[in-house]
Order: sequence, then structure tokens, then C-alpha cells
Amino acid sequence: MGLITKAPRGTLDKLPGEIHKYQHIEGLAREISGRYGYREIRTPVFEHTELFKRSVGDTTDIVQKEMYTFDDKKGRSLTLKPEGTASAARAAIESGLINDALPLKLCYITNCYRYEAPQSGRYREFTQFGAEVYGANTPTCDVELIALAYDLFTRLRIPDERYKIEINSIGCPECRAEYQKALREYYVGFADKLCGDCHERLNRNPMRLLDCKVPNCGQFKENAPTILDYNCDPCREFFAGFKSGLDSLDIPYTVNARIVRGLDYYTNTVFEFVAKDNGLVFGAGGRYNGLIKELGGNATAASGFALGIERIISLPEAVFPPPETPDIYIAGLGEAAGSLALKLVQGLRGAGVWAECDIVGRSVKAQMRYADKIGARFSVVIGDNEVESKTAVVKNMQTKETREVALDSFNLMKAILPFE
Repeated sequence: MGLITKAPRGTLDKLPGEIHKYQHIEGLAREISGRYGYREIRTPVFEHTELFKRSVGDTTDIVQKEMYTFDDKKGRSLTLKPEGTASAARAAIESGLINDALPLKLCYITNCYRYEAPQSGRYREFTQFGAEVYGANTPTCDVELIALAYDLFTRLRIPDERYKIEINSIGCPECRAEYQKALREYYVGFADKLCGDCHERLNRNPMRLLDCKVPNCGQFKENAPTILDYNCDPCREFFAGFKSGLDSLDIPYTVNARIVRGLDYYTNTVFEFVAKDNGLVFGAGGRYNGLIKELGGNATAASGFALGIERIISLPEAVFPPPETPDIYIAGLGEAAGSLALKLVQGLRGAGVWAECDIVGRSVKAQMRYADKIGARFSVVIGDNEVESKTAVVKNMQTKETREVALDSFNLMKAILPFE
């Protein structure tokens, strides 16, 4: 009988040989964000659909094409989380965290879901690490967010020359309205050459025209007006302060006036982390001062970013430690030896040692083959003689060095440590 089904298209089994990469990134992300004062939040995997329609924007590709939306048994529309920001903001408002001491700094590691064409680094179920700040309306706040991500990339040993930090300012609602008017006037001359989606964007949200991935539409971006030419004086000052802050920390960046981001809640600062060799965007963020009020809270400045963990793993430059392997395997020959081996590994486990023994009923020879296959760093073989003498030989599986020790968990652990 064959396999009855396979993993759904666009999903990824995170197997033991790869999971250590996720754990490494997630561990570093929690460690570094903790030093910056960010506290972890965990939100439901699904939300009421109106949360994303209101926050992300009903003219975006995410809402129109990519969300996994369904009705529950009472007919309420629910959606699997396509991104983390809206859920974190909803939770901050609902719980009253947004009314506590500000700025409020939150971070999360969460699974997200989008119905996109699967390709390298893009899945329909994926993992985001995100950081959000509420109650800080300064360029320094945005600089700190990029510094946090930059520290993470540095710890992952991704060199500066392998990726770009691209930044832009999409202005406030007032100056952006003027830009959208100019953009609409520019694109109307090409209306008959635009794709069907861009026809709709032209009327409802012209900035989304710059995000179209259809090659025929992309050719018109080169000569389109840029948002920086329409920023008002306060927005120009904010952007100048943002760049100055990055300069003061020696964080390299490139101004890309074509970045608009695909979500409607952004204002002023936007940025992306882009791999230089293939153009893969593996993280992005910006400022969204109108989001909290849009979701029903009091007007509160906010800023944040999200990184795609699968995309970071796909970067050839990222360096990960090897998977952990057992510290010691204790092989037992016979009933008495097997019983003692089990008792010893339990003692070692209680002391924080990864210890293994036979639970299958293999011969000693087969046990040692298994110990070698799973990469045990040390091994011990116990037979009747060892049980009687209460001593055994500890073997370093790599160097083949051996040492005779008293047969108890404490002395076994001491014998392992000098080999480190």
C-alpha cells in the first residue's frame, strides 16, 4: 500500500536534520530582541477576517488573492494569519497593553499562511520573526529596529556585502495623496497596456502599480514619479533623521525610491532586506502610525518588521552550527547489563547529558553500529564483567581515546568532560 497522501503543496516538513537551523535563528532572535527590550507575544493562528481586510487593505494581493479564508460552524469568516503585525496590534489593543507604559516593544515567532505560487524560499506556510514598537514616533525608533535585525544577521555571519538594506519614505497620508494623484496621471497613458489587476489598482490604489510583478507592467516603473519628490517637509525631515541615525551606527543602506511595500498600513519609513545575488527579499518593515486607530484603538505611533525564517535559511551565506548529537551511548550485553545501562543513562539525563541506551534488543555489535550512526560522541560497553567490577571503559568515538572509570553516572560524566 502506497502513501495515502503527501504534504500539501507549498508546505515544508521541518525534519530533525534541518530543525536545528530554525532553532538557531529563533534562539538568536529571542536573545537579541530581549537585549533590546522586546517581550514575546503569541497570537492565534487564525483571526476574524475583517482584521486583515481593515489592516492589510482590501486592495492588496494578500487580501484579494492569497488569504486562506473559511467560515466556522456558525458562519463567521475566519482567516489563517497571513502576517504577524495585525494580530500583534489587535492583541495589544484588546489586552490593554497599548495603555501601559510606552513605548511598548513586542516580538513574535509565528507561522503564517498565504496562497502563493511555491518557489525557492516561498511557501504557503512559513515562519516569521517579527518585532513591533508602539508609542514611539521618532526616526530613532526605526533605526533601532534595523539595528536589531542587523545584529541578528551579523550573528548569523551573513556579511554586509551579500545583502542590501534598502530604505524609502512613502510619506504621510497628506503628501501621499498628492503622489497618488501624480502616479495615476502618469499611468493613465498606459492603461490599455496594463494587466487586469493593475487596471483596478489604477483607480483604487495607484501605489500598488509599483509592486506589480507582471513584466509588461514593470517596464513602466522606470519613468514613473517617485514618492520622495512628493514628501512634505516634516516627512523629509523624518527621513533625513532616519538616514542620519543609520549613519551614526555605521549600518550600510541604499535609498530605493521604488519601495512601497504591499500592505496598506505603512506610512513614512519603509525598508527591505534584499539578497544581492538573487534579489530575494528576506525581511521587510516600516512605520504604520495609522494602524492602531484603524483597528479601534487610540491613535498611536507604531513601527516594526518581519523576517522570513525559511528565506534566511535559504541564503547560502548564513552559517549554522551542526545538529546536536548524543553525548554518550551505553551498550549493554545481557539482562543485568541492560538494566544497569538504563539506570546510568537516566542518571546522566538528570544531570543534563544527552545519553542513549538500547531499547530495541540489539546485539552489542548492532548497538555500536547504531551509536556510530547517530553520531554519539562517547560510548561505553557493559557486560557481566563490568557489572561485577563496577568499572567500564569510556571511548571517544572520534579520537578512539579510552579511559577506565567507575561505573556510576557521576564518574561517567566527569570522564566525558575532559575530552571536550
